[in-house]
Amino acid sequence: MHSISTAINHIALYVHHLSRSVKFYEEVLQLRQIPEPFKDGWHVWFSMGGRSQLHLIEGAPSLIAHEKNTHICFSVDSLEDFMENLEELGIPYGNFEETSKTPNLRSDGIRQIFFQDPDGYWLEVNDDHI
Repeated sequence: MHSISTAINHIALYVHHLSRSVKFYEEVLQLRQIPEPFKDGWHVWFSMGGRSQLHLIEGAPSLIAHEKNTHICFSVDSLEDFMENLEELGIPYGNFEETSKTPNLRSDGIRQIFFQDPDGYWLEVNDDHI
């Protein structure tokens, strides 16, 4: 068996309203748009740090229910500042059980919160320092 090196290149999300999703990822997660090759108005790409990217693709026929166990996780340097931004933007968030806005504390000491994007995709944000 040959040894290979694997790294995340991109995550693609199929969205219902591209402009609404672009605004969300720019304002809430403060991701920066990067050039995309299609230039067809149906794709927007974001840098997620390093070489990782988020690709939003318009065309989902409707909103789809998503399970929280399937989520994308981002780390921030200040979970408190991030939660304050969510409050200011009116974005509902909470712990995994959805019983409180108090972050979950994982067994490894990392604190985490969960919320959904406009298409119902689950996002985790934690303080696993960058």
